[in-house]
Amino acid sequence: MQTHTTLAALRAQVRQWRREGASVGFVPTMGNLHAGHHALVDLARRHADRVVASIFVNPTQFGPNEDYARYPRTPESDINGLAERGCDALFLPPVEQMYPYGTMACVQMHVPGITDILDGLHRPGHFNGVAQVVARLFNMVQPDLAVFGRKDYQQLQVIRYMTKEMSFPVEIIPAPTLREADGLAMSSRNQYLQGDERQTATRIHQTLLFMRDAARQGLPIAGIEDQATARLEAAGFTVDYAEVRRSDLSRAKAPDEPGLLALIAARLGRTRLIDNLEFDGS
Repeated sequence: MQTHTTLAALRAQVRQWRREGASVGFVPTMGNLHAGHHALVDLARRHADRVVASIFVNPTQFGPNEDYARYPRTPESDINGLAERGCDALFLPPVEQMYPYGTMACVQMHVPGITDILDGLHRPGHFNGVAQVVARLFNMVQPDLAVFGRKDYQQLQVIRYMTKEMSFPVEIIPAPTLREADGLAMSSRNQYLQGDERQTATRIHQTLLFMRDAARQGLPIAGIEDQATARLEAAGFTVDYAEVRRSDLSRAKAPDEPGLLALIAARLGRTRLIDNLEFDGS
């Protein structure tokens, strides 16, 4: 696996692959990689001849009181893990490569509507930063396809919207959420959980299952959301949201609508966890 820290070196590598007639898949990450990230690489490999992963902890998607400074950074183990999965190239840019004029003077992006609800409501500016960095990475890597996990469902929808609206020639491939044996969605932030918090965190997936089952039983949407919030608060969470939405993230009106999903964001101690469950899935 080749590791590139400059745009010039990355583009030279991709140009070489293009001359060989190879298609290019892309997996953008913020590092601290786990089995869920490795599964994204595997999926990209199934759809492309060559796979590029990136590791960049993007400062513009963190709020002033969020965990940018303490976000776990494990470059050595990340590089080893990607190499073992057969990743062809890693883009590991410094901040000044991504934002040559600095993060305060960079070109701003905003995806309207979809970024003003759910996580966008509770983390103002977060998805602006996501759109900025993904657009830059698409321009730098110029892949044929890019893989994003369904665990960050709203992020996936933001990127789909931006890709279509900006006419990026990139196919977006969603990847299933990978879970621990007890149902907890794999996340780099899980390592923040202290003591009994790790076991308590499984209540999020259990609550999502409750929301799906309640919808199948015909309970009203508002009642499902109220009961889900109460369950999480009783377990010790501070709940940002526990909602049932349509697949396009518009408001659901009836529990028997097709294509519904439940989404939860809640804090447990110092750790903010998100997860979702599509009702038509398993």
